[in-house]
Amino acid sequence: MDRLSVRRLFSLGAVAAAGVTLGVVLTGGLGITPRGDAQRVEAPAAAAAPATARMEFPDFASLADRIVPSVISVYTTDIVSGQELRRFHRNMDPFEFFFGPNIAPRDDTPRQRQGAGSGFFISADGLALTNNHVVENADKIHVQLANDDRRLKATIVGRDPATDIALIKVEGGPFAPLALGDSDALRVGEWVMAVGNPLNMDHTVTVGVVSAKGRSLGLSEVTASFENFIQTDAAINLGNSGGPLVNLRGEVVGINSAINAAGQNLGFAVPINVAKQILPQLQSSGRVVRGYLGVMVRNIDERTQKAFNLANREGAFVDDLEKEGPAEKAGLKAGDVIVAVNGEKVSETRQLISKVSSLPPGSKVKIDALRDGKTRSFTVTLAERKAGSVPAETTGDVDATGAGKLGLEIADLTPRTRRSFELGPEVSGVLVTQVEPLSAAAEAGLRRGDLITEVNGREIRSVEDFTGAVKGLKSGSYTRMYVYRPQFDRGSYVIVEVP
Repeated sequence: MDRLSVRRLFSLGAVAAAGVTLGVVLTGGLGITPRGDAQRVEAPAAAAAPATARMEFPDFASLADRIVPSVISVYTTDIVSGQELRRFHRNMDPFEFFFGPNIAPRDDTPRQRQGAGSGFFISADGLALTNNHVVENADKIHVQLANDDRRLKATIVGRDPATDIALIKVEGGPFAPLALGDSDALRVGEWVMAVGNPLNMDHTVTVGVVSAKGRSLGLSEVTASFENFIQTDAAINLGNSGGPLVNLRGEVVGINSAINAAGQNLGFAVPINVAKQILPQLQSSGRVVRGYLGVMVRNIDERTQKAFNLANREGAFVDDLEKEGPAEKAGLKAGDVIVAVNGEKVSETRQLISKVSSLPPGSKVKIDALRDGKTRSFTVTLAERKAGSVPAETTGDVDATGAGKLGLEIADLTPRTRRSFELGPEVSGVLVTQVEPLSAAAEAGLRRGDLITEVNGREIRSVEDFTGAVKGLKSGSYTRMYVYRPQFDRGSYVIVEVP
């Protein structure tokens, strides 16, 4: 190669080297080539597909193994006349437990009536809880355990119709008791298991969740004040009454008590905390003695709040008082709102009932109540609550203005109407003679035969008084009327929205 060719080759090499150097500088400066020492980089592995979360369900089988041995099938026998037996089968009550397909006799010869329910042990020596309605009329009680053909005798230790709870004692033992949990800690949506004797199919297990808490069903006048049911969709049927409702820890949180036969999987259980509160009295004296205030109360709704100019809806609204009862003697009046008992806040009627009922008769309690926007205090000496305690032809000129606007026809009281309704001279007011359908008065619940004694705090003695009290009321405002119902000897406030 001549000297010229060598020189050209060297020049091309230099240009190429410079180009490479410039390229490295540019790419490095732009961040395209990462800085750092040269090293071998492994090729990245292919990204793994995201793992699908596994659905983990509770071990219901193991839970059932622990619970079933402590659950008993309760069988009862009582003696009834043929007439009573026919009446029972004609009017089957879903609140009752399963009695079997016996055909009622056509005479009044005494017959045995068989019943079946459920229960569960709470002590090794045989104490067991069930429902009052399972055993209340029983002349004989036998129970049967799982995988045991024997029927063991049982006797009633105590009953409480108000909460539908009964304590029985089973002969024999030792038995495996269940732990009692905390029903107040239950959450809606929490898993629960029901075990019992539905339709005489003993030791049936069903599972579901807590559907709701604090349900009031109005099953009877005796239980109405104390109803605070746990609702569950764990299948409960006739015969489950008295069986346990347990959480995933195996603790009893409720006593299965009622169903709504018109729906599906609408079961209800008494919270176990209610049972724990009364157990000492059931065991020691066989019954529950409760303090009694002598008031008919209800929760505050929007109408009541507006009509009484209340700042909020907290407290128990006093609809009526028992004549010469503890509350009336202490100075409480209808229209008061009870907000505290012995300094403890009361937000709703159930809290008031629970606090007062937990105190023994003869206790002196401090009641704080709102009246006319001010808080007043009263000292009440509680009485003993009795089982089931709670709380015509007319003449005269009919008003067609103020009352008519509300959908009412009213009349003055006359000697004849007083005799018809057995009203004494101390009773005053105007008598409702007609309520127009779909009117404001009808919507509020007023009905023929009601006696209106007060409107917005103003005493009513005549049709003229009533007309003056409702005259000029603004449309959309709320009017409070105190209404006495002679047929029930009870009064309450009715809130009417002015059309």
